[in-house]
Formats: sequence, C-alpha cells, structure tokens
Amino acid sequence: MERAVEHGVADATRSPAADPRCEAARAALVGSARDYSGTPYRGASSDRSCAILKHPLNLKKGFQVSNPIRVAVLGFWHVHAAEYAARVREHPDTELVAVWDDDLARGQAAADAAGVPFAHDLDALLARDDLDAVTVTTATMEHHAIMLRVIQAGKHIFTEKLLAPTVAEAEEVIAAADNASLVLVVSLPRLYNGYAQAIVEQLDEQRLGDLTYCRIRLSHDGAVAGWLPERFYDPAVAVGGALSDLGCHPVYLTQLFLGAAPATVSATYASFTKRQVEDQAVVTLEYPDGVIGVVETGFVSNNPFSIEMHGTRASLAYDSTRNQLKTLDAGEDTWKSLSVPGNDIDAFSQWVSRIQDGTRADDNLTRAVELTRLVSAANTAAAKGATVRYGMSTA
Repeated sequence: MERAVEHGVADATRSPAADPRCEAARAALVGSARDYSGTPYRGASSDRSCAILKHPLNLKKGFQVSNPIRVAVLGFWHVHAAEYAARVREHPDTELVAVWDDDLARGQAAADAAGVPFAHDLDALLARDDLDAVTVTTATMEHHAIMLRVIQAGKHIFTEKLLAPTVAEAEEVIAAADNASLVLVVSLPRLYNGYAQAIVEQLDEQRLGDLTYCRIRLSHDGAVAGWLPERFYDPAVAVGGALSDLGCHPVYLTQLFLGAAPATVSATYASFTKRQVEDQAVVTLEYPDGVIGVVETGFVSNNPFSIEMHGTRASLAYDSTRNQLKTLDAGEDTWKSLSVPGNDIDAFSQWVSRIQDGTRADDNLTRAVELTRLVSAANTAAAKGATVRYGMSTA
C-alpha cells in the first residue's frame, strides 16, 4: 500500500500575508458560496481562506466603463483565444479593440484575423483610456504576472483556467482585483451547462440515495492527431499536462457534485506520446464519508465526455453525444430518461453583467481557487507516487 503524505508543497497552499482584512475574516466561518444568481451551489467550500470570502467593498464604487465595454485579448497562446475574441465581438455589450501577444508574429496574425489593431507594447495598451477590460489566454505560467499588471492598470479580467499555477498566486490575484474594485471571472464553462444543473437537482433531492461513486471523463486526441500545439507539452510554460488543462473541467465538476474537500488524493500520470508532461491522467478522490470520485482526462483519445454516478437507491449516467441524462433504480433493469434543461448564462456573459452591475463573482472565484488547490494536490500525488492527505486550511 502506498504511503500517505501531507499535501504541503511550497507555494501551493499558503495564503497571502498581506491585507489585514483577510486575517480578521479567518476567524469567521464562511457559509456556502453562491453563484451569480444567489442560489447556493452544491459542494461550496467552508474554507476560511481570504480568497473565498465575499469582499466587503461595494464594487459599484468608482466603476466607469464605456458602452459597449471595450476589451482587448491578451495572448493567443491558448487554443481558446480565438473563441474568446469571437465572444467579445458577438456579445452586444462588448467591443474588441485590440490584440496583444508576446509572440509578435502570432499576435499580428490573430489581430489581422480579428480585424483589430495589434498592440506591440502591453503597458501602452493597458494605459489606454479607451480600454475597459481584457481577456487572458496567455500561457498558464504567465497568468499571475500578467493579471497583476492588468489590475494595476485598472482593467477588468476574464481569464482561461487555471487562474494561476499555485493557490497563493491565485489568492493574490483575487485580493488585488478586490482591492482595486475590479471584476474578475474565470472560465469554468461546464458549471453552467444544463446537465450539471440537472445532476445537482438529483443529488440535492437525494434521488440516488447516499452517493457512493462518481466518475467523470473528458478527453480529446490532440496529442496523437497532431492538432494540439507543441507548446502545451512544455512543463515550465503550460504548468503541467492533460490534467492542468483539459482535466480541469472534470475536476471542478467533481467538486460541484461531491464537494471541494476530499480526504485524500491519488493520481496516475502517463505519457503515451513520450512527451515531458502527462498526456493522460487518472485522479482518485476519497471523501470523508467514503464516497470515491474519479477524474479521467487525456490528449490521446477522442471518446465522448461522460459522467456516471452510483448511489444506494439509483445510478445516473450522462451521454454527451446525445445530451442524454438517465437513471436506473436499484433492482431495476430499465434506464429512465431525464429532461436536461437548457444551459444557464455563460461565464463570459456573467462577467459582462458583473462589470455593468458592480458585483463580485463569489462562487466563481471560490471554485477557481479550489480547482487550483486540487490540481496542485494531484500533481503532488503523481510526482511522489503516494496518496496525498488533502488539507483545505491555508491558515
């Protein structure tokens, strides 16, 4: 049996030492985090770290943005950058005004494709009065430094996950945005899909009985089909492989369904293509009540996204190819189909509304920090070849 070790990697779980409001807040137990609509989300953390506390400031104070909100895309390192640019162009309340990238050729090509100017100088771009906000799709390793510069310039941020490579850096970015009364939202898109809402309803009404097992798999074939850029396999820049990128989605969904605080984490990483980072991964979470959660991801198979759950009364399965959710009662042989509601407001639209309303994305930021925490724990477990005891406190 593998020896269990404490999860305490340097910089991965420590809290920022600044902001005295954090220290005062640690004494109070945080209630369930809430989403943008005010509805409690299943799995909300009760961690006392400052990053997940509702900021006491009224974010409406000092808010001045143009109509439409003028946005620049920072970085075309990530494969979703073009989608972000398109989303800015499509939304009725936003306008794409510029593109920046540290790779001049890549940035110029992206700007030309989007039909907007390419900004060579990031500081000059951020200093512009005709810029209100940015989307961040740079390399993950650059998130922390880039976002702190953006916040210093007074611009709102919508960013690709992970928010930052470490919990400490993620909390620092959140605290800086709060102190500057700026809206920060992390793209965690599957939280707002209809199937996720339907599954949460099943769990909240205990239709499966006591949950015993949950498995979520999301993968694509980018590493074997050759369409995923080679930069995604650079461990220093990408901050990990399949789990730190695609695997984030089944991680935060597992946290939504089972909770943000497992008792232990174990992980198996493999590189089928013999690159420097894992191109497939399996992470196993043991929860204090005996429930097991399994996260599967990879870049080497194009199999459908799937969710399966089992409880003492019934089982549940989600088939993404048909957008079909079904349950099987214990002792029965026939699966029953459940209706899947339409998707809720997407994360980008929530960000725009929050900029307009001057409100904070409490639940989104909580989940962004806990996503980083669990990915960090899985990376530690895989590197050590040992089960990690998962401590939520960062005090």
